[in-house]
Amino acid sequence: MNHRPLVIGLGELLWDCFSDSRRPGGAPANVAFQANQLDCEGVVCSRIGQDQLGEELTAFLETQGVSTRTLQFDANHPTGTVTVEIKEGNHPEYTIHQDVAWDAMDFTPDWQQLMQSASAICFGSLAQRREPSRTTIQQCLAATTDDCLIVYDVNLRQDYYSTTVLEESLHACRAVKLNHEELVVISQLLNTSTEESQFANEIQSRFGVDLVIITRGENGCLLISADETVDVPGEKIEVADAVGAGDAFTAGLISALLKNWPLKTAGEFANCVGAKVASSSGAMPDLKEDFAELIARFQP
Repeated sequence: MNHRPLVIGLGELLWDCFSDSRRPGGAPANVAFQANQLDCEGVVCSRIGQDQLGEELTAFLETQGVSTRTLQFDANHPTGTVTVEIKEGNHPEYTIHQDVAWDAMDFTPDWQQLMQSASAICFGSLAQRREPSRTTIQQCLAATTDDCLIVYDVNLRQDYYSTTVLEESLHACRAVKLNHEELVVISQLLNTSTEESQFANEIQSRFGVDLVIITRGENGCLLISADETVDVPGEKIEVADAVGAGDAFTAGLISALLKNWPLKTAGEFANCVGAKVASSSGAMPDLKEDFAELIARFQP
């Protein structure tokens, strides 16, 4: 059996609550879930409540073959929930509820040891909105090995971000992913150019980031490294809902980069992975067979 690289989703694990249903979600958890379907060992490092919603999340992950051994359980805070409204054009809007378990993540010896074994870690801005989770995330990132692929998937939500969090996170990562709308906000906070290539160059120079990934929804993505720029067109699909599609893109890109695929191939593959999830319902659809076909198709 081939060794599967360990990919950690570090941050929020929660329920996305739609008008007619409730589905598992949380950006880093989505990345870990999809990585687990993409020839990696995806692991969620988060905190949930000792409540019915937490039990249901644990049962779901275990049913889908995702390990729950790294989850923390909180007796004082409830499992996180987000109210999702699907607006015109299938674009989701989120109301993220506060004072929940993933705001109280703790840096434990078990987590420290796990970070040292990680091939890749994905984290975002949202779980850094409060202490102690913000410090815990920074401690986790500092505990990784030098060759760990640390991906900062910005994911600006409501007003749960700051210039300080952005700067600390950019200093800690090797790759940063953001969408074209977030680029405008970040350029204002960090006083950078809004032109994509110039923005990427400034981020790389100021923060030591190796790779800048800018997603453009149906218009594809732009990947900029120190010596290569890849512009990947979008996939034409019928969108079911866009929840989790960007996280699936991130998981696809991580899995391809860990396989040392060329940057262009990695970007095209990630686009297809994101499109598969966008054409399915919810952030964590079972797409193992679809992804196996994609891997076979893109394998250099």
